[in-house]
Amino acid sequence: MAGPPELHALAVGLIIAVVTAPVGVSGAVFLLPVQLSVFGVPSPAVTPTNLLFNVVAGPGALLRHRRAGLLNSPLARRLVIGTLPGVVIGAVVRVFAVPGPAVFRLLVAGLLMPLGLWLIVRTFRPARPAAPAAEPSRRTVTGLALVVGIIGGIYGIGGGSLLGPVLVGRGMPVSRVAPAALAATFATSVAGAAVFALLSLTGSGDVAPDWPLGLACGVGGLIGGYLGARLQPRLPETALRLLLGALAAVFGALYAVQSPR
Repeated sequence: MAGPPELHALAVGLIIAVVTAPVGVSGAVFLLPVQLSVFGVPSPAVTPTNLLFNVVAGPGALLRHRRAGLLNSPLARRLVIGTLPGVVIGAVVRVFAVPGPAVFRLLVAGLLMPLGLWLIVRTFRPARPAAPAAEPSRRTVTGLALVVGIIGGIYGIGGGSLLGPVLVGRGMPVSRVAPAALAATFATSVAGAAVFALLSLTGSGDVAPDWPLGLACGVGGLIGGYLGARLQPRLPETALRLLLGALAAVFGALYAVQSPR
């Protein structure tokens, strides 16, 4: 690519965040294949670099949601409580016992593709009024957040990328899920980045993030996240659900194609 890589990284972060912020996704899961395939960030440094993106980019969308009074919710608190311990566990696993990137791509593809297709089908063929989808219980939400926190700590992909499709598919409105998922992603990314900073002092290999790339992507995500959050109230619920499902399915397919490498 011609020009400074940081400039390209800023543009990539901005575009991804504009598209993903309205549906409660930080964009890190979609940034990861770009880091691996385009920018050549080594593993496991790609994980803390993604977390650094979340830390810098997150306040853009969160500021907009806070002004709208959407962050002070029980759902946001439950997600944060569940994901924080999970991301610490995941970061330790990532440095000392994680499988290689090929296995990672297969795992993410196996999760995102079915989730995305399921959400698209549920949008076009919603449940009958006589049997509406029941929202998950508080214990289920917290347990799911813990598992997602571990996955986010291992791969730095942002919990909202996984929590969003699951919770929306279970009947929760996107307008409620998006702020809570972004809040959980931001909190766990701060914790995860701090854990990786400590582990880089003791771990071997490329543990530290690619600071210039992560910061450039994050600045773009900061701008794009704010713009994307402003777009959310102007988009219909059906369009948001289809967008979230399509993003999950398309990027799951992308991970599946890249997995043999």
